[in-house]
Amino acid sequence: MKTKIGLIRVLTTNDENLLDAHGRLLEGRFPELKVESRCIDDQPKGLYDEETCAIALPKILKLGEEMEREGLKAIIVSCADDPGVEELRNIVKIPVVGAGSSSACLALSCGVRVGTLGIRESAPRVMKDILAKHLVAETRPEGVKTTLDLMTGEGKKNALNAVEYLRKNGAEIIALACTGYATIGIVKDLESAAGIPVIDAVEAAGLFAWHLTRGR
Repeated sequence: MKTKIGLIRVLTTNDENLLDAHGRLLEGRFPELKVESRCIDDQPKGLYDEETCAIALPKILKLGEEMEREGLKAIIVSCADDPGVEELRNIVKIPVVGAGSSSACLALSCGVRVGTLGIRESAPRVMKDILAKHLVAETRPEGVKTTLDLMTGEGKKNALNAVEYLRKNGAEIIALACTGYATIGIVKDLESAAGIPVIDAVEAAGLFAWHLTRGR
């Protein structure tokens, strides 16, 4: 029997295909999981600064509490800022996994010189705290400010160009600092462009969720 987990998207959408994109990815990687994806309300551009993260917080907590009441065995907050992760851990009894901390932790298991690729000039605080001295370079694609920008042809092209900067500045592995890269399915192309491994934040969160729910 598959283990049912919840996945919270911080990009508001009525497009079921887009909503379920991260869940499909995880179910493909971890066949033991069944992913229930839901999005917060009224944030069509997702989270891209401190203000949008603060606005999203109560919405994330509400969805997380609903998921626990419905019997789901774990919750993934599919955002590299890990919004609401610590708060949810204080109010629910099931595991809560953040995409940003997962990406950073998995990167450190593979190398000691890490670069981050996100949608802001600097990596989310939760990732910087984990990576600490091991964070050697940070960047974002030119012209990309929100996750929607990644979904354009120009956004994808500029993302592929951006990883070269990380490698040239000493990164031996790249931790993605936005879950939008999983949405557009560009991880393998980024690895080819960079010539070094790339950690997808959604897959990393799925790995930890899978581990934490084994036998539940």
